[in-house]
Amino acid sequence: MSFGTPAGTRGARQPSGRIAAWMNKLMAKRLGRKGDGKFMGMDALVLTTLGRKTGVERSTPVAWFPGGNDTYLIVASAAGAAGNPAWYHNIAANPDKVRIDVAGRTLEVTAEQLHGTEREQAWRQVVATMPRFTGYQEKTDREIPVIRLTPRPS
Repeated sequence: MSFGTPAGTRGARQPSGRIAAWMNKLMAKRLGRKGDGKFMGMDALVLTTLGRKTGVERSTPVAWFPGGNDTYLIVASAAGAAGNPAWYHNIAANPDKVRIDVAGRTLEVTAEQLHGTEREQAWRQVVATMPRFTGYQEKTDREIPVIRLTPRPS
């Protein structure tokens, strides 16, 4: 469960501010209420993490991709920003205190960052499914993290 992808030196402007926070909250509510799991044309889930500094729960809609064996892959792209999204740092600090809401279900999951061959295979799947992620990688010089979420036994 090794996390630690450093920020890059170049990249797109990371979505932030009150409007971005409002949109995230609105989309997270909509996804949770409707359970249909679509956000900006992608399969989406609501990712809930613990703030690494505050310990407060934070919920964010993120795209997901099937990871095999009932796992979910998510990508810390931040739309190609130089830095990783805040949720990435929250997961890195608390990989076993993560929850997802997907397809009308709530699951406690453990997060693991993929590296090497596993990451490359997952990345190829992500960009084949959603080519816009190739553009995100081109905008930044950091390697965009791919995270596998594995449901914990209840």
